[in-house]
Amino acid sequence: MDATVPKPAFFVDSPHVKVTETEINSRYVYEHTSVRRDENGNIIVKPEEQVYHFKTLRNHGRVGLLLVGWGGNNGTTLTAGVLANRHGITWETKTGTMKPNFYGSLTQCSTIRLGNTDEGEEIHVPFNKVLPMVHPNDLVIGGWDISGLDMASALRRAQVVDIDLQKKLYPLMKDMVPMPSIYYPDFIAANQADRADNVMKGTKQDNLEQARADIRNFKQKNNLDKVVILWTATTERFAELRPGLNDTADNLLAAIKRGEDEISPSTIFATAAILEGVTYINGSPQNTLVPGVIELANRHQTFVGGDDFKTGQTKMKSVLTEFLVNAGLKVSSIVSYNHLGNNDGKNLSAPQQFRSKEISKSNVVDDMVDANKILYSPGEHPDHCVVIKYVPYVGDSKRAMDEYTSQIFLGGHNTIALHNTCEDSLLAAPIMLDLVVLSELMTRISYVKGDNQAGEYHKFDSVLSVLSYLLKAPVVPKGTPVINALSKQRECIVNILRACVGLCPENNMLLEHKTH
Repeated sequence: MDATVPKPAFFVDSPHVKVTETEINSRYVYEHTSVRRDENGNIIVKPEEQVYHFKTLRNHGRVGLLLVGWGGNNGTTLTAGVLANRHGITWETKTGTMKPNFYGSLTQCSTIRLGNTDEGEEIHVPFNKVLPMVHPNDLVIGGWDISGLDMASALRRAQVVDIDLQKKLYPLMKDMVPMPSIYYPDFIAANQADRADNVMKGTKQDNLEQARADIRNFKQKNNLDKVVILWTATTERFAELRPGLNDTADNLLAAIKRGEDEISPSTIFATAAILEGVTYINGSPQNTLVPGVIELANRHQTFVGGDDFKTGQTKMKSVLTEFLVNAGLKVSSIVSYNHLGNNDGKNLSAPQQFRSKEISKSNVVDDMVDANKILYSPGEHPDHCVVIKYVPYVGDSKRAMDEYTSQIFLGGHNTIALHNTCEDSLLAAPIMLDLVVLSELMTRISYVKGDNQAGEYHKFDSVLSVLSYLLKAPVVPKGTPVINALSKQRECIVNILRACVGLCPENNMLLEHKTH
């Protein structure tokens, strides 16, 4: 795999941008608005400017991906997709010959608008050409799983991709075997016990040390420059948050050493990643990123992100609620019903695991509602109900039904009903790849405030809130507002990329075409 730096897709004509063989440097003026209330309750708004200098390393090196729950539907689908794309494998279906692609991936299949020519032509470039990004085909993939099935057999068990593709991938996946994973029965449904034949032994401290050793060995064996760890295993129940247990980094490490019952497998993996200087992304809705984990990440200057992949129903909810509220309609009831038949659905049939998922799916409209005090009085929210049922026959083809009822003009009502059939893992796998690509990119970006370029450059906060577009329940740094509106989340990513190459945010005013 070639880690050489690709030629830029465009050139920025600015004295504030310098591109060398190794890095991109830009001077960027960040314009924002501060708001405060004075002693009389008046709202005071002040436009402000802050100069930043951004530095982005151009060479990403060799990147590895370790999946927790590698042998599940998501992990096998992601691996199959990367291998099919890497080797150009085609396969036959009843509708004809299929070619591999990365449809559904923000980084691989969407574009960013650079601007207009003088003649009014809009110029767009691929998302992954604004800054150098690792290509999914170049990822070295491995992982852990409580099931010891090789990946070819696990792909067959998942029943997600077409059988002809499964057969063609068999020689490439039969020798891929997951490492033993961490299994604490109290954290996942009892119906998962029949899978648990490939588990780590020993104490929780032993498990932590084994996970750390696995990361080091994977990195060394594959000659990797960096690794990203992504949790895609089944949903855990929420862990208790208790003083002295997981409220600080030191208490967390001590609790692991004591073998406390409330330390979850995902928290062990997150801790191992941080201690090894590796980025950790939590792809399920449980509260892995407890305060102690976040403090530990800040201490070791590593990145964490979460929670829960945002694929179908929740993505639609964040779009539709934003549209309705911004249109001045009062959304008063949101009812979501799901039935799915994959192993995730089986695990979620247990009440404690369902509660984790219910929380991540329910909070996605809060910021949009809180932003409109005309429609909603303080503390008022729409009725919001989420139901998930396990129906084995439908397999990975999840059904989602939603009803949005809004109050409209003069006491009227507007009801929008949606039915969404989505192949769950085929939506999730490209999003997982985006999380890896973007989180790796964040490791190469640093900044300094002001015009002293000789000053100390810093990384972004350890909690990667920039990944919110891809996650249902985005975890953000303390004191940072949670943004769930999908358009704002995407604009955040795009404008950070633009800042790193010295371009202003897109404001869509197009004054150059509206004035004389």
